[in-house]
Amino acid sequence: MRENLQVRGLGQSIDWKLILCYLLLVLIGWVNIYASVHSAEPSSIFDFSLRCGKQFIWILTAFSLAGVILFVLPARLWEGLSVPIFLFVLFLLVAVIFFGIEVKGSRSWFEFGPVRFQPAEVSKISTSLLLATLMSQVGFKFSRLKDFILSALVIGVPMVVILAESETGSALVYAGFIFVMYREGLPGWWLVAIGMVILMFVTTLLYSPYVALVVLIGAVAVGGVLHDGKVTWGTLANVVMIVFLAFLPRLWALVTGPVQEAVTAAENTYTVLPEGDDGGVLLAFLLDVKPVHFLIGLGLLSLPYFLVKAYRERDSFKALAAVGFIAGLVLVFSVDFIFNNVLQDHQRKRIEVLLGLKEDPAGVGYNVNQSMIAIGSGGLTGKGFLNGTQTTYGFVPEQSTDFIFCTVGEEWGFVGSLVVIGLYIFMIARILVDAEHSRQSFTRIYGYCVASCIFMHLFINIGMTIGIMPVIGIPLPLLSYGGSSLWAFTVLIFIFIALYREEKKYF
Repeated sequence: MRENLQVRGLGQSIDWKLILCYLLLVLIGWVNIYASVHSAEPSSIFDFSLRCGKQFIWILTAFSLAGVILFVLPARLWEGLSVPIFLFVLFLLVAVIFFGIEVKGSRSWFEFGPVRFQPAEVSKISTSLLLATLMSQVGFKFSRLKDFILSALVIGVPMVVILAESETGSALVYAGFIFVMYREGLPGWWLVAIGMVILMFVTTLLYSPYVALVVLIGAVAVGGVLHDGKVTWGTLANVVMIVFLAFLPRLWALVTGPVQEAVTAAENTYTVLPEGDDGGVLLAFLLDVKPVHFLIGLGLLSLPYFLVKAYRERDSFKALAAVGFIAGLVLVFSVDFIFNNVLQDHQRKRIEVLLGLKEDPAGVGYNVNQSMIAIGSGGLTGKGFLNGTQTTYGFVPEQSTDFIFCTVGEEWGFVGSLVVIGLYIFMIARILVDAEHSRQSFTRIYGYCVASCIFMHLFINIGMTIGIMPVIGIPLPLLSYGGSSLWAFTVLIFIFIALYREEKKYF
């Protein structure tokens, strides 16, 4: 069949716009790494004792990797090797916990002399390849339990191991694969469920479990309206109930407040109720009851009714809503345990600073505070190359790695930041367009995996530099200093370019 096809030249079969975008981001990153390590003393961008000089070596080797992937290795090799590659990288992820070195509280690095290697960066490639292989099989459907569980394991196993390395940032990137699964048929309510988990967690921390549960009930009510497609008397009843629940704590305080004051006054005058007095027992019980107890009781008493009604009406939404309420109830009352016993001390402090629960501009909030000063001081067009005071005098820690974007903001201003973000958006959009135009489902799914990884890195990294995300240590793709990150994203991107080229090679 292929003998009758004509071969396109390199100019037609390769997405050169995507490659140009890659080259521009790498070049911008190299220049800004030099700016971030530059001091008042003159130095060369090719000084190999500085990070900019070392990055130049990583760039050259990355270009070599890109050339080998694009012009030497068969594009379909990756699909056939996806399983052994995944298992090998998973072995490295486990091995680094025992044989790696600890860097800033994270045991996720192998060290070979002057060279460090982080398997977590490579794991995004292996997971993307195996996920694309699995989901591109004929007959794959998320509605089949086996397919769903296998997909969840491919994503969840390396994610859990990376969390065991205390590498929270890299693990969080795996959440982006949910977009790939959604594109391939995962029901949209999974996205809603993940969003609700985050909302419930934050609401419980900021306010109280009671407020979080009221929000959950409100979300279920809104979901019911969207599911039914119309407003009914039941909808109006739900609105009245939610309003009542919202004001219940204030009403409860008005009722029990005077009673509590009377009891306190009686205790202060040593007036004690007789032993065995039923009125005293009832009074003590009522004073111990809180609005959240009333809310839990109301919810648990209502569950059997909704489950029976869902069964009789064969309404899967009501059953799902009941299960969701139970899961939300468990989550809300697990937040305190998770926050205080699962998260590490520095992670708790960063979340508290992010949510405004604590102010610590000289401690865990120092990086973000200095980063926002640097970005804000850049103004519209920036202070100019090598003229950034926050950058030159090293006020922002890790400025060549996790906080490289604040160098862009200070020296190139809003315009430069917009250009960089625009290049990322163009790259992600270009990958998605190419993926949608692919004839092979493996190429399409892998392309979505690549776009999701880049998006998650972009969102988290820039988010933490401007103070809307916690500082969790994650590089900005192609810009941040580091060989592991640059190599990983180069391989990730150029495997897709090679796959797409293979499809466009013949016509």
